Amino acid sequence: MSCCTWLLCLVALAGCGPGSSSPPATSPAPDTGEFLAKHWARPLPPQGKPPANFSPVEASLSPTACGTCHPRQFEDWRTARHSRAVGPGLLGQLQEMDTDAVDDHQACLACHAPLAEQEISLRQYLSTPTAPDRRRIGNGVDPAGTSLGAVHGDGLTCAGCHVRNHQRFGPPRTDGTIPTPGTALPHGGWQVTPAIADSRFCAACHQFEADGPTLNGKLLENTYEEWRASRYAREGRQCQSCHMPERRHLWRGIHDPTMVRSGLDIVAAGPTIVGEKVDAELTIGNRGIGHAFPTYVTPQVVVEVGQEDRQGRSIPSTVEQHPIGRDVSLDLAMENADTRLMPDEVRRYGYQRRLARGAVAIAYRITVYPDAFYAGFYRAMLEGKYLRKGRGAIREALRQAEESSFVVFQSHRPISRD
Repeated sequence: MSCCTWLLCLVALAGCGPGSSSPPATSPAPDTGEFLAKHWARPLPPQGKPPANFSPVEASLSPTACGTCHPRQFEDWRTARHSRAVGPGLLGQLQEMDTDAVDDHQACLACHAPLAEQEISLRQYLSTPTAPDRRRIGNGVDPAGTSLGAVHGDGLTCAGCHVRNHQRFGPPRTDGTIPTPGTALPHGGWQVTPAIADSRFCAACHQFEADGPTLNGKLLENTYEEWRASRYAREGRQCQSCHMPERRHLWRGIHDPTMVRSGLDIVAAGPTIVGEKVDAELTIGNRGIGHAFPTYVTPQVVVEVGQEDRQGRSIPSTVEQHPIGRDVSLDLAMENADTRLMPDEVRRYGYQRRLARGAVAIAYRITVYPDAFYAGFYRAMLEGKYLRKGRGAIREALRQAEESSFVVFQSHRPISRD
């Protein structure tokens, strides 16, 4: 895969052929590694013709159809970033591709909208330039022409993870039981597999292959290996333990203030006066995150410590900033710095500055910019001359990226000479 193609995938941002019936839900499950290699063999093959006894809802690959019987999972998914995996940033780039450039499409869709039927939907979309809602145009069909309701704009759907060859895969019930053989269940029940709760399942999209793009000898996406080297792996805490608690299909991460704050120990110490200088310290510990903070190259976290006046206004000349993240060039050719916090790492940011005239407090602030790289890249795209069809989508993506930042911690401590 070319470097250009990898870049397109990065900025977006981790079957067995036709059949007529589903195997029994209790048939023996293969080894997890063997199962996952087959389950995530890209590109995914088409689902094929649905079993003759399936109703339209059972045959559909649409998340809405799944929500008929799984409303909580559907509502969770609708709020999750998986449902927006084909957002305007990726869409604007796809619009610049040729309709039949399937390899280029798949470089991104393999994770962002992996169903073969979603590729069909995308190609229909790209060949329909004047539609009222171009994101939703397209409806994946099987070889027999049956509508399956798979739309590329739905991103990573229920079926993208759970359905192959019209067969459903999932964990046991919450009480640990599995379907009784011969029990009549919708869509023929489901194949019970422990793989669905294994971190390797997530690694299919959240870990680049060993020969993937690297900078300074480190893969651009290395989340699974970061987890595997941590105590969380040794303790048996899978990705799903934190990102899908109680089986919630929320996948909260760097864009969620509550999730980010829950993984960090933050202590603001001081200030104290030493002569004419003020001393302070901010300590940050990656105590509850099973991988680097942040793990990917796209976010940037900024730590600020500075003095304030009586009106609560920052005194700019006193402010110190410290980035946390992996700073890479927009063309992914150079790593400028890697200041991320590894699991269980603790870092202390000391502050010692002359006490400014009128200063009465020290302000500590930690701001998260989840889409910092994206924002820079989208600006560069819009400043260039090569964007044609995708300019509107990229402009919207930039707006969203610029609005995604949040303050995850702030504290104001009075300066006292006592």
